[in-house]
Amino acid sequence: MSDSPLVTEALALARSSVAPGPGFPAGPANVPPRGEALPVPACLDRILRLSLAGGRLRPAPSAGALHPVDTYLLLGSGCGLPPGVYAYHPARHRLHRHGPAPEPAPAGAFAVLGVTARRTVSHYGHRGWPLVLLDAGHAAAALALSGAHAVCLDADGGLLSAAAGGVPVALAAVQLLPGDHGALGRWAESRNSSPQSPSPGAGAEEAPECLRTALRVLGELADSGGGYGTWHPVAGRRPDDSVLLSRRSAAPGFHGMPSNAVLARILAAAETASPAGPRWSLAVGGPRPGLLTSRPPGGSAAGGGGFGASAAYEGPVPGDGTATLHRPASGDVLPTLAHWAARQGWIAQAGAVLLAYGCPAGASAAQIRHDHLAAGYGIGHAQAAATAAGVPSRPVGSWQGADLGAALGGPAGQDWVIHGLALGRTPAVDRTPRPTTGRRTGPATGRTNGPAAGSTTTTATGRGVGAATVPHAGAAADAGTGRSAGTATGRETPAAPGPAPRPATGRETPAAPRPATGPATGPATGPATGREAGTATRSAPRPATGRTIQGDEPS
Repeated sequence: MSDSPLVTEALALARSSVAPGPGFPAGPANVPPRGEALPVPACLDRILRLSLAGGRLRPAPSAGALHPVDTYLLLGSGCGLPPGVYAYHPARHRLHRHGPAPEPAPAGAFAVLGVTARRTVSHYGHRGWPLVLLDAGHAAAALALSGAHAVCLDADGGLLSAAAGGVPVALAAVQLLPGDHGALGRWAESRNSSPQSPSPGAGAEEAPECLRTALRVLGELADSGGGYGTWHPVAGRRPDDSVLLSRRSAAPGFHGMPSNAVLARILAAAETASPAGPRWSLAVGGPRPGLLTSRPPGGSAAGGGGFGASAAYEGPVPGDGTATLHRPASGDVLPTLAHWAARQGWIAQAGAVLLAYGCPAGASAAQIRHDHLAAGYGIGHAQAAATAAGVPSRPVGSWQGADLGAALGGPAGQDWVIHGLALGRTPAVDRTPRPTTGRRTGPATGRTNGPAAGSTTTTATGRGVGAATVPHAGAAADAGTGRSAGTATGRETPAAPGPAPRPATGRETPAAPRPATGPATGPATGPATGREAGTATRSAPRPATGRTIQGDEPS
């Protein structure tokens, strides 16, 4: 059972269908710089440039492109700058001195990943703090893929905060250059003051309750770490620089199932990167829909436990960095996933979705922290593998009622979907209306003509008619807000859940709750409200009130 009633209740609420309340200002997009802006040393330039540098659109995905992760560099001797703690400014790709180094300064360089939860919670409310954890995992993965040496996801948060100069909440550490992992203790001991308590910052007494709760939850999760933590060397094949720079979350609407060989590589990338984290499976569409997991030759399912008896093999798929696929359950699960994922209907048309699952109800604070960080870390590696294979992908982090184990006939509350990566073979068609020149927009009465073919209109309820108009993943969907455009009411067009998959052994399993379906509706986008419009294939009786999750741009 959980060691923290606060965390248990907050996790149950985040997984529920309760809609977030109204948004509030996100605050500064970066840690306010202090002191002189310094160039990044040559020994760290490539790692940071390929991982975290940029404004809204960065190599590392983030929910709503809000980027709550703040990076503090602990630079020892021989790093090209005087030893000390430096805050990294990703938009400017510059460092600002944040604190001194121990005497004598240890060798090597570390990154401590702190978070400013307000940026994400301002948009996602009580669903925000799990997304902050996923974002921290994505940031750690981006650093690892760019050349870092090792990653730690479970060190004591107080130690990390003190080592980074007293930042409010710190969740992970990454070894950037060779050095002794125990040096983190020396960095922490050199501080004269204890770490600050998590706080909303200015105007704390007026901060929304959801933000105060999120900060308390993240504080308890940070404190759940143990000492110096467990360091994992970066595993797997590092992608080319071109892959890291071109990695972007694709616009919704991609479709078609990638080949089994490609899916096996993507699954293996997640499992190899995060062997001690959550379990992994692939929900696939196509002519044989169902769930796929990895199975070492001659062994039992790895990363796919909890699905009962294993059945039909899909491979093996030869080659390094791949997995052998088997099918523990069959049936079209993608519509159900679309319903669970804040009713983002476009997911039902994707080719496949990589799922990280586990983190049972009542899990300890330490497990909740580690499973979410590891899920983001694994999905980060999987998205890089998808990019290398030319596969459109989009992380999906907001899940409600997504009890995958129970849907497959297992015990309730044991195997919850934590994170996902939607995959396809064919990118979405850009249906953005092209501007016309030299033509009148309407008759002489001043009325405008109806929408041109391929454009989108919305009714007062926010339901759309026609094809979606989706911004390209590399474009700002709602300029200056870091949020995607939504419908007229800010609600997503719901997708009706499909039947739960049934085990390949033929045993029937209970289906996910299914509302009555109405007439088919098309996707819609409307005025920019800071929320995304889903792309529905079937409409539920009432529009969803949950908010969607975007990546780098989307996640």
